[in-house]
Amino acid sequence: MAFIRQFVALLRVNLLSLFERRSQALTLVLGVTCAVGVLVSMLAMWVGARRHEMADVRTDRVVLMSIGAPDATQSSISKDQAALIRDLPGIRQGPNHEPIAVSQLLVTMEARERSDGRRITFPLIGVTSGLGDLIPELHLTAGRMFTPGLDEMIASNLCARQFSGFELGDKREIQGIDWVVVGRFDQGQGEQGCLVYADAGSAFAAFRRDSYNQVTVMLQSPSDYSDLQNAVRANPMLRVDTRRESQVIEEQYKRFNGILFFTSYFVGTVMALGATLGAVNSLYAIVDGRRRELATLRAVGFGSGPIVASMLFEAELLAVLGALLGAALGWVFFDGLSASPFGFTFHLAVTLQLLVLGVACALIIGLAAGLLPALRAARMPVTAALRA
Repeated sequence: MAFIRQFVALLRVNLLSLFERRSQALTLVLGVTCAVGVLVSMLAMWVGARRHEMADVRTDRVVLMSIGAPDATQSSISKDQAALIRDLPGIRQGPNHEPIAVSQLLVTMEARERSDGRRITFPLIGVTSGLGDLIPELHLTAGRMFTPGLDEMIASNLCARQFSGFELGDKREIQGIDWVVVGRFDQGQGEQGCLVYADAGSAFAAFRRDSYNQVTVMLQSPSDYSDLQNAVRANPMLRVDTRRESQVIEEQYKRFNGILFFTSYFVGTVMALGATLGAVNSLYAIVDGRRRELATLRAVGFGSGPIVASMLFEAELLAVLGALLGAALGWVFFDGLSASPFGFTFHLAVTLQLLVLGVACALIIGLAAGLLPALRAARMPVTAALRA
């Protein structure tokens, strides 16, 4: 009980004298504000990028690639294997009572950017029937769907905004063949980059290919994934792996997310170290300025434990105040802000989890900054402090 009474009394004295020590207190608060604000805003990039990537991911969509292929560009699935995949258990049937299993062929095409005329390459995706059933978030906004067997394509609206030659009726020469743009579409919230779809048979003929890169299927329910996986493993003629759509997206953006994650924590750590050093200097200055006061308190019977606890609590309180201010500034100025690092466009997202992380970081800064000055105050010789 004596410890608690002394702690409360000392804390009251500390808080009442804050105005007299406002410059040192503001240094601590502003240091933590900057550290937390930078950490939250940087991590908001990583969270926003992941949210954008996963916006249209479905748990009932599964991608099949050849065994060991790191991505679709290095995968190869023969037409015979693609036909076998359509008969696997757990695959949903579309309105035409055919399994929703779309085989995809990835080839490259070029286009010129509207801004500077540079030539950029991106994939032309040849698909079999059932694209609309497999990707219900795909919505035609102009024109019509391509006709199987013809050299026609549909392009995302992002293509038309970024590149020339994707207006309705435009003809694009690919492999010596004129392909006609017959439709434009949007593909959900997570659309990133130019997307162009065409008939797989036409793409096979134009590019002289004889195998697909991947097959994407729609399950009857997410729980059917294990049945599909077991059926694939039990069939020796199928040399393919099953992957949930979320796994494919994770792998696709693994390097990009890693860069954002490392950059966020590296910059945040540097700012946190700077804030900690600044807070240590401020608290040491506070202790030096209160040497006679603290010595008097110890002389009249206050113990070292309550002194250390009260100074640590004061440091933590100021750190939390800085954290709340930094988190609020991060939320006001960065939540929903558009960013385009490396050409990847998304909106920053300041979430509740990031705010909690910011407060936790501030508590660590406050503890690290306040411990040594508090111990110094508690160990300060009474006689020396009174003579100072």
